[in-house]
Amino acid sequence: MVACAARLEQVSNFLGFGPEAGAYLMTSGAGTSGSADQRLLPLVLEVPLGPTSAFISASFAPNQANGCGATYDAVVYWPQACEAVVTSQFGTLRRLGLLKRDVLVLDGGPATKVFLMAAGAGCISVKKEVVL
Repeated sequence: MVACAARLEQVSNFLGFGPEAGAYLMTSGAGTSGSADQRLLPLVLEVPLGPTSAFISASFAPNQANGCGATYDAVVYWPQACEAVVTSQFGTLRRLGLLKRDVLVLDGGPATKVFLMAAGAGCISVKKEVVL
């Protein structure tokens, strides 16, 4: 996947990939037509964040207008209530309101959104970003 090598390095470095992190690069199986530079390339990362870890799912698409398009979802469980997470982790983002009933949407600009949902006594955040 030469077409997306630079974008893959950019995104994985931004997301904190290093010696403490784990990664799984998924490739399409045998018998798939076209070269690797013509297919979607999914990557899964586990990035430790102190007592918990982030689960990150990223996808890279070659042959886009910017060379290689990318998007990622970073999922984290926080032991605090969502209101506390908004303040401590995402205080600079603007509240857009509820997605429907239980998911709060925060706005980080046209390419970045954070979704928060209560999970037991804690909160799950999903940061979704399209890399331009």
